[in-house]
Amino acid sequence: MGIGTENILSTNRPARAKRGEPEAHDLSTAHLKLIPPAKELRLKIRLEAARVAAKFDRSHPLTKELLRSHAEQLMQAAGLPPGYLGFTMVAISNEFWREQFMAVDFKRRLLLLPHCLKHAETCPADYDAVGMNCTGCGGCVIADFKLTADDLGYKVLVAEGTPAMLKVLTSGEVDAVLGVACLNALERAFDKVLKVGVPSLAVPLLSQDCASTTVDVDWVSEAVKLRATAPPKRTRTYLPLLRAANAMFAETPLNALAPRSRVAPPGDADPIGATESLGYDWIASGGKRFRPFITLAAYDAMNGGKNIRPADMSTPVELPAAVRRVAMAMEVFHKASLLHDDIEDDDTYRYGRETLHRRHGVPTAINVGDYLVGLGYRLVSREAKALGADMVNDILERLAQAHEKLAEGQGAELFWRDGGSKEIKPLDALKIYALKTAPAFEAALYAGMRLAGPVGAHESLVAEFSRNLGVAYQIINDLKDWDGDNDNKLVRGQDVFSARPTLLLALALEAATPTQKHELRDILGDKEKCECAIHRVRQIYAAHKVFEQAEMMVRKYRERCETVAASATPGALRELLSFFVDTLLEHDLPPLPVGR
Repeated sequence: MGIGTENILSTNRPARAKRGEPEAHDLSTAHLKLIPPAKELRLKIRLEAARVAAKFDRSHPLTKELLRSHAEQLMQAAGLPPGYLGFTMVAISNEFWREQFMAVDFKRRLLLLPHCLKHAETCPADYDAVGMNCTGCGGCVIADFKLTADDLGYKVLVAEGTPAMLKVLTSGEVDAVLGVACLNALERAFDKVLKVGVPSLAVPLLSQDCASTTVDVDWVSEAVKLRATAPPKRTRTYLPLLRAANAMFAETPLNALAPRSRVAPPGDADPIGATESLGYDWIASGGKRFRPFITLAAYDAMNGGKNIRPADMSTPVELPAAVRRVAMAMEVFHKASLLHDDIEDDDTYRYGRETLHRRHGVPTAINVGDYLVGLGYRLVSREAKALGADMVNDILERLAQAHEKLAEGQGAELFWRDGGSKEIKPLDALKIYALKTAPAFEAALYAGMRLAGPVGAHESLVAEFSRNLGVAYQIINDLKDWDGDNDNKLVRGQDVFSARPTLLLALALEAATPTQKHELRDILGDKEKCECAIHRVRQIYAAHKVFEQAEMMVRKYRERCETVAASATPGALRELLSFFVDTLLEHDLPPLPVGR
């Protein structure tokens, strides 16, 4: 049940669906991502960045807005053209994190290299689920960088940035990242990592080409070898709590926190244990684990934010088992809802592989989902002795409310999809979003806060924040369906082919001509339509400025979230809510028009 269905750890990347000709986001910012052509100028910008960053307070991560502001000031003072903004932001960010990166042991670092540094025509390397298996043939600089880093003890990946990087970080294998990529990839990948608070350095490629490109070899070689003692101040990070949420779903802790009832011997085909086996396998499969993180982080925030600290594997996160089980329940409910969603929408892929109902049949998938709902409630109810009956009752009540609303929202979507008129107003779409997406976030947030004590005056804050966050998140999800967000479902144009009542569709139907309405209704839900049909939908959306309207609505709901977050107490909760806004509502919007 919940916010977001995408899996940031998937490494299967098909051709992107785009809402412009090239990707719209890249078009809107390409003029700001030029690489200074002269090595001397690149070095000058880096030195100026070090001067600017020397004055920073490093106790909290540097926000993207503040980073951009500092970059613009540096460029204005140095007389640099606007096109170098992206490069300058990378340089300043590097200097913000440099001392902390240098203090991390080589064996706790990740070197992330792009496959586009290889010689495309002659490279003998193969690919696996993680990335490229470099053979060390010496045919390009990848092998040189990898050899040096391997000798020092780095973990080295040659892969696309975000999925592989976050998987390694949340698993607890590394505490710092050195990434080499084009500015577009750095913007997408490192923005997520920096918000979490991971010491990271980046070296931009010298061109945006995706094959046989080049990089400042000296810069990479220098960065790989950086080493120093601990800095005087380290940046607070949610990484320990993210890791704690992720670690619960490894085999040993999962079976310890939620012991299986039917343990079948290896190779045993006992049908009695089949449902439990499939259920636990599904729980342990891919996902961000963001819902259990919400619960753990909210509990921690209401207890003073003790675990919002620099990542340190020698100091594990201390959380009661009962708190972990309630947090685990949030993921179990979510996984149950995904099974049912995939059946109702007849989705083909989830987490980079065929959906469960495609592999085992619809009846089995429905049954596994039902089993997980029961398991989720049991994970909470069995903690009555440890937590007290009143607390458990309050959490179960909020979860039941969330389930009812989720079913109502999903039901409204199904009734609309199977109806004949295919009419929907923007307000109706927003109501569905408020039912389908917001309650799951609210349940996870409320549960974490209630685990720390009575929620009391925070009741209305939790509801208002969650409602606005959920709606904004779902609108962003709609936009990503046209931006090429392939982290989870691998079929382009799926919202159109599955006839989902999205806000984008509602806005288009409201403004479309009779002929265009007929075209949209003819395409909706027809999975046999070709790519040209998706292109036609995109044209209609663009003609009526549907994307721009949706982006403005994201701004509105985000501003509401920020207002609620700013009023929250204690400070650790206020900081956490702001973090949720920055991470869950991550979407690069175009600049506001002058005179707004």
